[in-house]
Formats: sequence, C-alpha cells, structure tokens
Amino acid sequence: MNSLKTVENFLLDLDGTIYLGDRLIDGAVEFLRSLQKQGKRAIFLTNNSSKNRYTYREKLRGMGIEVDAQSIFTSGEATAIYLGQECPGARIFLLGTPLLAEEFRWGGFKLVDREDPEYVVLGFDTTLTYEKLWQACDYIREGKAYIATHPDLNCPVGQGRYMPDAGAMIKFIEASTGKTPTVIGKPNLYMIDSLCKKYNIDRSNMVMVGDRLYTDIQLGLNAGIRTVLVLSGETTAEQHRDSPFKADHVYPSVKELAREIE
Repeated sequence: MNSLKTVENFLLDLDGTIYLGDRLIDGAVEFLRSLQKQGKRAIFLTNNSSKNRYTYREKLRGMGIEVDAQSIFTSGEATAIYLGQECPGARIFLLGTPLLAEEFRWGGFKLVDREDPEYVVLGFDTTLTYEKLWQACDYIREGKAYIATHPDLNCPVGQGRYMPDAGAMIKFIEASTGKTPTVIGKPNLYMIDSLCKKYNIDRSNMVMVGDRLYTDIQLGLNAGIRTVLVLSGETTAEQHRDSPFKADHVYPSVKELAREIE
C-alpha cells in the first residue's frame, strides 16, 4: 500500500472528525493547513441534508476555519446531481427543509405539492408535518419514484442527545407503504459518483477520513477507495477490531494523521 503522502484528494467527514458538536477537535486546523501547504484537496462530506454548503461554511468560519463553500458536499447536493442525471428538471414532492429545497431549485427542479410529482424525495426534514408524511405515502403507493438523501437513523446534537434523522422517517414510510427508497448518501456508491462528477476527479487518488464505521468506512469499502478511521468521534478501537468494516489506517485523530502525511 502506498503511503498516504501520495494521496491528492482527502474526503473528510465533519462531526467527529473535524469537530465535535460546536468544538473543534485538537489539531484539526493544523491538519487542514498541512493539506493546503502540500497542495492536497480537502472535500468535506456530510450526510446531513437539512443544511447546505453555505451553512456549513459559516459554521466552520465560526470555528476559525476558512473554506470555500464549493469544497463542502452534502447528501442533498449529491441527490440533486443524481436526479439531474436521471431526470433533469423533474417535478419533486420534497420532504425537506427550506435549505434543501434551495438545493433542488438550484439544480433546476420544480418542487410541487399536488401537481403530480415524478419523484418523492425524503431528506432530513426538521419541518416535517404529519400531512407531508401522509401525502408522501400516498404518492409512493401510487408508484412514484422514491429517493432518500441518506440513511442515518439519528443525528447527534451533543450531551448524549439525538434527533430522529432521515432513516427514522424512512422506517415510518416503509411501515405504512412497504416501500423503501433509493438512498444516495454515505455509505452508498451514489455519493461518490456524484462527488466525482461535481469535482471532475476519479477514485484512484482519494481517501475517505471519518469516525463512523457504517457510513464513512463502509463508503470507502463500497467505492473501492482507501479509508482512514479516526477515533475522535463515535468509534472506539475495540469497536473497529470487532467490526466487519476494517479501515486501511487508524489514528487517534486528524492531528496524528497530519504527522503521517507530512
């Protein structure tokens, strides 16, 4: 296996890898500066489709990290790219936040309610209502194509608390309709395919860096790209040892990873 020093494109998870909640992980700023100094590209990946790239840019800026919004890639944007290839300008019934709605409008899609949608798209909808769920179930029973931005069951909000995420909404709809969606975000290959299309890069010289085995590391395995597990977030060394999802490299955090690539 080649040294990580030769890798040009670093795909970086955010929460648990660069920060924890509203706190930067020790060494994260130095790690990103090291990548920049060496001319390596950092692309930030998140499954959270309730926000967009500009929201994340402002969060990172508030932590002292200056990044271009175009270097942030969400499952919402990946879904818009996927749909743009499948059915440009499609009519979409969206379960999503206003920020996710923006993402699809930027992509040239028409968001509809009762106007015979071609797709039902489910995101992490923190504005969800029972009426929207009911309508989505009706459309899905009618046979409308059904897509979800990502599969996460819960979203951590700090202090050991969680919000029900898109995956929990997927389970609700499945219980009612018996249908499951095409899921775009990590760990599914669609996420990498959309990313490669946006940035015009291939998989041969990239590495996925993250703290979750079943999203970040499994994404790398599914896509056939190298993986780095950092133990600064969700996963412990013992959990990695006992898991079927084995990373190529394991570090306590990106602080130690920076030393390796230097």
